[in-house]
Amino acid sequence: MTKSKKAFVAFAVILLILLGDQIVKIWVKTNMTLGDEGAIKITSWFYIQFVENGGMAMGIKVIGKLFLTLFRIVASIAIAYYIYLLIRNNFKLCYIILVSMIFAGAVGNIIDSVFYGVIFSESTTMHVAALFPPEGGYGNWLHGEVVDMFYFPLFQFTWPSWIPWIGGSDFEFFRYIFNFADASISVGIVVLLLFFRKTLSLSFEK
Repeated sequence: MTKSKKAFVAFAVILLILLGDQIVKIWVKTNMTLGDEGAIKITSWFYIQFVENGGMAMGIKVIGKLFLTLFRIVASIAIAYYIYLLIRNNFKLCYIILVSMIFAGAVGNIIDSVFYGVIFSESTTMHVAALFPPEGGYGNWLHGEVVDMFYFPLFQFTWPSWIPWIGGSDFEFFRYIFNFADASISVGIVVLLLFFRKTLSLSFEK
C-alpha cells in the first residue's frame, strides 16, 4: 500500500473514532442525569451509567486539571508527529492504525476537557445538561469534565475473611466506568504491546 493510502486510512480511523466518541458523549450528556440515578441497564453485566471525571482514563484522579489538559494536548501533538513519521517511513498499516487509535482516543478526551465546560450546562443527579445554554457553561476553557458511560460489572464477590488486608471486602470486575476514547486508547496499547513490541522498538530507532 502506498504512503498516501496509509495516510488516508489513518485519517479515516481517527475521524471515525472521534465522531463515534463525541456522538455517544453528547447523547449521554444531553439525555441522562449524573450518576446511579440515570443508569440504563442493557444486560446484567452491561450498563450505560453517566459519570464525569477530571482525571485520566478510567477515572484515575490527577492533581491539577489545567496541567492534565495541557499535558494531553502536548502528548497528542507528539503522537500525531509520530504517526507522520510512521507513514513517511512506510511502516505496516496495522501498526499505523493502532497508533492512530491511541491518538484519536487522546484527542477525544481532550475535546471534553477543552470545550465541554463552556458548551454544556452542569449535569446533576436531578437535571440533564443543555448544549449551548444561554446562561453559559458550567466551567471555563480547558477545565471541562470528561464524560464516561460504559460500565461492565461482569462479576462480583466478597473476599474470604481469612485473607489478610482485603478479607471481607467486596470485589467487582470490571468496576471502572469508561468511554469510547478510553477503550480506543486501551485496545491500541494492549495490541501494540502484545503483537508489535519489536516494531515499536524499531520505530524509535529510525
